[in-house]
Amino acid sequence: MQRVYRFLYLTGMKKYILAIVAILYYFFSFSQPGFDYYLLIGTYTTGKSEGIYVYKFNSSNGEFSALSKIWSGNPSYLAIAPGTRFVYSVNENQPGTVSSFSFDKSTGTLQELNKQPSGGDHPCYITTDKSGRWVVVGNYSGGNLSVLPANKDGSLEKPIQTINHEGRSVNTARQEKPHVHATVFSPDGKYLFVPDLGTDKVMVYKFNSKKGKLSAHSSPFAVTTPGSGPRHFDFHPSGKYAYLMEELSGTVSVFSHKKGKLNSIQKISALPADFKGPIGSADIHVSPDGKYLYSSNRAESNNIAIFSIDEKSGKLTAMGHRSTEGKTPRNFNFDPSGNFLLVANQNSDEIVIFKRNAGLLEDTGKRIQVPKPVCIKWISAK
Repeated sequence: MQRVYRFLYLTGMKKYILAIVAILYYFFSFSQPGFDYYLLIGTYTTGKSEGIYVYKFNSSNGEFSALSKIWSGNPSYLAIAPGTRFVYSVNENQPGTVSSFSFDKSTGTLQELNKQPSGGDHPCYITTDKSGRWVVVGNYSGGNLSVLPANKDGSLEKPIQTINHEGRSVNTARQEKPHVHATVFSPDGKYLFVPDLGTDKVMVYKFNSKKGKLSAHSSPFAVTTPGSGPRHFDFHPSGKYAYLMEELSGTVSVFSHKKGKLNSIQKISALPADFKGPIGSADIHVSPDGKYLYSSNRAESNNIAIFSIDEKSGKLTAMGHRSTEGKTPRNFNFDPSGNFLLVANQNSDEIVIFKRNAGLLEDTGKRIQVPKPVCIKWISAK
């Protein structure tokens, strides 16, 4: 074999041998049971981070392995297009931009396609509609949101619509003007919900999927408690209920939902009862089975609040809190199987992998070392 390899090397065929070895590596790697997902990690690049990181992940035991990375400036939030061929990222800068990438499932690598303005400063959230034809980005400092067309090759056009919010609220340090913090489509794709931390409102828009245009809903917003600071938003799998994480008050607002209209039915604290420190709540997600809700608390709390969900009413019952074993859990997410919950601890430079057990979280001891991780997304390897 060594003689054959030496012959091929001398005849200039080394690159072909290396290509074959690489193909065999990925084939046998993903043929192992459970190695069925790619994990994509968005970061802040103000420190040692090199942009977006890609790992492979074993959904049966939580094992992982690094695959690739690509530079992008402050890719703090990612969106995966339907079909998983394309990935979109905010560049949380001033002025803000949005980057598009193609994703190669055979190698787990990203290639940048192009970049467009986000229509405002410091974009912090991005999503696509169900068709993948339209990308919506929320600009935190700009206090606005924009719609960008996505081409068939995954590249983006410039924004065709930018909506500027107006208003302020009672916290003069954080709510001096609008601060859009998320852009979330309803499960049926007909409505867009936009939590605005600066105005204490969740704005509601109708969405025309043919033209990519947003228009005001007949119930144009839901008002939250003054000073609460709406941040992230998630739907129950049934579409009947929605849950709002409020950053400044550390509370979760529960809404019933029908045809884009939100009705408040509950408000519950996401903080431990005896917690007296600074508040900085962040992310919120309903479990894939619809039975539990989780929310993250940063500042000095650094934990995940766990709630059970009443399937008949959508209301929450507190189950307790789990330390994130790190600092500043800005974002977290379930793996697609629902077996694990991964927490991105921004200021301790690692992702902690928890095993889910009847809603509760057990530390697996597994850690993914990534500088300033702030967003977790998934792509099927199949």
